[in-house]
Amino acid sequence: MQTNTRLGILLMIATTFIFAAQDSISRHLAGEYNVLMVVMIRYWFFAAFVITVATRREGSVRAAAATSQPILQIGRGLVLVAEICVMVYAFTLLGLVESLAVFTAYPLIIAALSGPILGEKVGWRRWSAIGVGFIGVLIILQPGVGVFSPAALVPLLSATMFAVYGLLTRFAARRDSTATSFFWTGVSGAAAITLIGIWFWEPMTAPDWGWMALLCLTGASGHWLLIKCYEVAEASAVQPFAYMQLIFGTGFGILIFSEVLRPNVAVGAAIVMAAGLFTFWRENRAAR
Repeated sequence: MQTNTRLGILLMIATTFIFAAQDSISRHLAGEYNVLMVVMIRYWFFAAFVITVATRREGSVRAAAATSQPILQIGRGLVLVAEICVMVYAFTLLGLVESLAVFTAYPLIIAALSGPILGEKVGWRRWSAIGVGFIGVLIILQPGVGVFSPAALVPLLSATMFAVYGLLTRFAARRDSTATSFFWTGVSGAAAITLIGIWFWEPMTAPDWGWMALLCLTGASGHWLLIKCYEVAEASAVQPFAYMQLIFGTGFGILIFSEVLRPNVAVGAAIVMAAGLFTFWRENRAAR
């Protein structure tokens, strides 16, 4: 397929908007119902979606599921579903604005852990960017200023878990195809969350079932757009635009949930984003 960077950028921006909308719906539903139940229903639809996509790409379910590293693949799926539960819980504690601002640190955590986990070389420039980025995180969290809320550490835990998932995905990609990894992400995650979440079932109102249906659709459509994005453009060209999710999510938080963008959050998030973009640039330059 011919590279189309402009289309890829537009698809990435559309993807981040849909994911930000998904976060907003998750925040609403998790504020009314148990987080585990909300994530469980969302994962049922997600699992059906990934099975369909992976099967179409590999030709059959058996081919999509074929892997020589099942423990690693299942582990990836478990880490991701746990991360989603933690992040949705963070939305209920802190709201979208602050949770997403802290979560933007995950590329820096990936860079910091890529050395000890994957054996990748991390130079002093990237270590400097990582250090600066975490200064931004401290500005957002403000430990030692007034009464520090332990809840502020929840989205940081989510970012760390997502970084571990990203590193495990890189490791799995050395021997498995993208379709196979995608398959195991949905199936293992859905199985695990069902075993737990089914015990927290609560009756939902008809309007909230509508929101749940929209949550499932945004999840599937967002991942579909992301797949198309990487099909038409190189990751190095479109990945910086993934930070648009923070901008869209902040807008939803302010407009829909009446959240406030505090100055320290804005400054800290800007520092984290700048450090993340520099780290991504250095990684791509080193790869070339």
